[in-house]
Amino acid sequence: MNKQLSGAQKAAILLRAIGEEAAAAVMKALDPKDIRKLGTFMKETANITKQEEESVIAEFEQASSSGEVQFEGKEFMETILKKALGPEKAARIMESLNTKTYPGIDALKWVDARTVSQILKVEHPQTIAVCLGQMEAEQASAVLALLPVHLHADVSLRLATMQEVQPDVLAELSDSLQEILSASMGVSSMSVGGTELMADILTRIDKNTEGAIMAKLTERDQALADSIRALMFVFDDLIDLDSRSMQELMKEISKEDLPIALRGATPEVKEKFLKNMSSRAAEMLKEDMDTRGPVKVSDVEKAQQNILKVCRKLEEEGRIVVGGGSGEALV
Repeated sequence: MNKQLSGAQKAAILLRAIGEEAAAAVMKALDPKDIRKLGTFMKETANITKQEEESVIAEFEQASSSGEVQFEGKEFMETILKKALGPEKAARIMESLNTKTYPGIDALKWVDARTVSQILKVEHPQTIAVCLGQMEAEQASAVLALLPVHLHADVSLRLATMQEVQPDVLAELSDSLQEILSASMGVSSMSVGGTELMADILTRIDKNTEGAIMAKLTERDQALADSIRALMFVFDDLIDLDSRSMQELMKEISKEDLPIALRGATPEVKEKFLKNMSSRAAEMLKEDMDTRGPVKVSDVEKAQQNILKVCRKLEEEGRIVVGGGSGEALV
């Protein structure tokens, strides 16, 4: 039986066998393309026998076999994805496993941002918005920043107000991009864009571009701009973390990122971090900041984004509360 299995199928069987915690650790090292491929094979191998499972484990030179798998493939996949990537990314990947793929659009996800921006800059703003809506926020923000300035506000407005795009439109767009990839299972329409994705993109983009886009959005649609602004979480918002959340965050962030990130923070945010450290650690941090030479603005923003990325991950895992200092009652 094993000789008839592909490497990806064997990997999927092994992930099912080693348990959720170990599988979650493996998933963290994979890119979205590999995760989607493994997820498809996990569903296909949901009903394998114990003998087949043990055979795969032996081939991977495992010391012992596991017991019967207690999860159906789809449920198990969703559980370990949540553990590995958080509920938001897990939901997007699970949706993609049951969604028709569009080769031309999907191909853009694996191309560098500069090339994508060159491809899209001659397209209609609605087409650009649809393509950005299919990307992870990190890539979409990089592409948006590289597009001609006159497109920023129009594309952002369309992306923020977009909810669903019909399959025939996506298929036509995919064909026009002239890429050849294999398509899988199809459903009705796909969710793309929206205010949450737009807010995520803007928090990752450089401050000048962010400010210009928000100014234009405010001119065109004040209510929409307010909705996006409310969803945006920037470095200075860390002042709203309660003490327990701040201490939890500091356990996880890079000690190299913190002094660089604080170079561009408000005095209040700096004080927030220092107050949640031991006296010795606070003195060492202040000394580090005082003795460092000039730091590029881009390095400061990158360090801040690294810390915010950890913050979002901890919030998704339920380990910290973001906005706990806003005065809203917590239960």
